[in-house]
Amino acid sequence: MSFSTLKLHPTLIRGVDKLGFLRPSPIQAKAIPPALEGRDLLACAATGSGKTAAFLLPILHQLVEKPRGTTRGLVLAPTRELACQIRDDLNALAQFNGIKSAVVHGGVVMGPQKTAFRRGTDVIIATPGRLLDHFQHHYAALSGLEFLVLDEADRMLDMGFLPDIRRILQHVPKPKQVFFFSATMPPPIEKLTREILREPVRITLQRKAAPAEGVSHTVYPVLAKQRGALLVELLRRGHIDNALVFTRTKHRADRLAKVLNRNGIFSERIHGNRSQPQRTKALAGFKSGKFRVLVATDIAARGIDVDALGHVVNFDVPGAPEDYIHRVGRTARAEAKGEAITLVMPESESDLQDIERALGLTIPRIHLEDFPYDVAPGTPPHPPHGNTNKPAQKAGNRKRKPAKIDAESKYQLRRRRNGKRRTSS
Repeated sequence: MSFSTLKLHPTLIRGVDKLGFLRPSPIQAKAIPPALEGRDLLACAATGSGKTAAFLLPILHQLVEKPRGTTRGLVLAPTRELACQIRDDLNALAQFNGIKSAVVHGGVVMGPQKTAFRRGTDVIIATPGRLLDHFQHHYAALSGLEFLVLDEADRMLDMGFLPDIRRILQHVPKPKQVFFFSATMPPPIEKLTREILREPVRITLQRKAAPAEGVSHTVYPVLAKQRGALLVELLRRGHIDNALVFTRTKHRADRLAKVLNRNGIFSERIHGNRSQPQRTKALAGFKSGKFRVLVATDIAARGIDVDALGHVVNFDVPGAPEDYIHRVGRTARAEAKGEAITLVMPESESDLQDIERALGLTIPRIHLEDFPYDVAPGTPPHPPHGNTNKPAQKAGNRKRKPAKIDAESKYQLRRRRNGKRRTSS
């Protein structure tokens, strides 16, 4: 099957061809025909299956011939990164027909977003929280709304957005068509689908979420204190090319990025404590190859789409098999190949076993050859250079080394010195 057999508008076929898509993915082949007929969709498909185009192409097809100046499409996404990715995909598909889109999310000023509402941008892609902020003002009334998409609905449930979604549904007029996409269907999501969908076409490609077939899985057993050194060594030896590395906490992401940079591996990090411009810059640098490693928390697990991403590294073993699947779904996209590497501490073995049961396989354990597993981090691998037989210096003659000062103390010290200068002047 080719895209031309789906009877899409010629400008969309040109956009698809320009992007190099040869044939529809399974989710696209199943979703686009009923969507073009005006049916609601309820699709359960794994991350990386091509579902973004599965809902964008039918919406764009129906918008091509409509007059501009009215927002007719609204896409809800759980994270800023995913919202921006959907916007980029839409712009690429619509490059030959002039359909406009705008992204609405937190972490940036609201001015340009207000303008998008006032101009009636064709499609708005939004995160729930920032959208509700705009709904407090009259300019954000979406009276002409025709198409509503809920993407990654289960992730929005995990992030506590379900009450926000219900408030959004009360604010907007009942759309002509609703597209509901989710990787899994927990009971609260099933209940929501019954409330908002009208006789939907149900599409289930996988009964149980699983990574793409092109992903290979590898485990490196290691002690907690040696994980950073092991990751550095894997990168130095070329076992890992470019990598998206996941940690459980924001502080650990910061620390790991510093360790990698100190060892000459250009890295950045992305998590909830970083501003939107910082997150955008980090992701753009990673995509362009400026940064070899992007360290992220799970906030980015479904919002990062990088062409030819070779490796996903679980620096921390995820606490649930679903999180593992979403993380490793960043690689081996569009039928490509990729590797998922997990650094497993002894205390995380039970979590790993849960993941293996969910995947239905035993992941091979690998020990890196010549890596000093029995040496504590920071210990020199060889004796120091020079004469090690010099007599010990008498305690009274030793020069006292200046105490190490952390960054916060240095900052406070500078403030005191600057204050003294201003007083004396």
